[in-house]
Amino acid sequence: MAELNYRKAAVIGCGFVGAASAFALMESGLFSEMVLLDANREKAEGEALDISHGLPFAKPMRIYAGDYADIADAYVIIVTAGAGQKPGETRLDLVKKNVGIFRSIIPQIAQVNRDAIMLIVANPVDILTYVARQLSGYPENRVFGSGTTLDTARLKYLLGEHLAVDSRSVHAFIIGEHGDSEVAAWSSANVSGIPLNDFCEMRGHFNHEAAMKEIAENVKNSAYAIIEKKGATYYGIAMSVKRICEAIVRDEKTILPVSSIQHDNHGLSDIALSMPAIVGKDGVECTVPISLNEAELQALQASAETLKKVIEEVL
Repeated sequence: MAELNYRKAAVIGCGFVGAASAFALMESGLFSEMVLLDANREKAEGEALDISHGLPFAKPMRIYAGDYADIADAYVIIVTAGAGQKPGETRLDLVKKNVGIFRSIIPQIAQVNRDAIMLIVANPVDILTYVARQLSGYPENRVFGSGTTLDTARLKYLLGEHLAVDSRSVHAFIIGEHGDSEVAAWSSANVSGIPLNDFCEMRGHFNHEAAMKEIAENVKNSAYAIIEKKGATYYGIAMSVKRICEAIVRDEKTILPVSSIQHDNHGLSDIALSMPAIVGKDGVECTVPISLNEAELQALQASAETLKKVIEEVL
């Protein structure tokens, strides 16, 4: 196996999400080399050229289209390849198509590079993270999914708008499945340490239950609304990919709600779903115990059961 180049990333799949992620990574200056792979080689070449033409306005970087041999020394391998979500289709509808695609892709990655960190972004991300772990043989800490990182950003954004406060001061998580059974962990949400309900009342909002329900629904349905209006979502997830890569490359030990294999976490085991986790240079260091009320715990366990049933059907 080649020695890892810690300034090199690989993006596998150059559709909307892969191309937007590659663009966000080029702008970030995190890497000095990036290889793009796609089943359609010309698509990868076109994206590499297009993104490269912005380099005079960014940091020096080598961006090119390649094949699996070119990822042998990549430190972070970002897998966005898969069929896209069509209007009217749930993320779980995608599962059989994309598991089939992963059966082809993941063993080819593992054959040339067993030491990278593999970040799964394709949907349904929780199922595909679990499948990628099985197919790759990678240690569990080094194969994980983008999970509910984007859903959590959407929650912070909407709460920031609702409260007229900087969304970066909002501390709240979406946990569980990245999809229809996701759970807003309201009981641990706060704004700069102030309990959420107290802060809401300070800003003149008193109808907590209705507001929480509406915001959680808006978060859950964001992707569907965007897909209906423009056909696909890609900028938000590209920024999420960049943020996760920052945490890895800089060994930030940032707490992010990524999708990883759970071990007796709130009674959940042998399933990949999102819980807050410490992310650094070796991937997922550990999950962070988050306090949940009884209703949230039940919803999280139901989310896990939903995912387990799908896995049983496809594996």
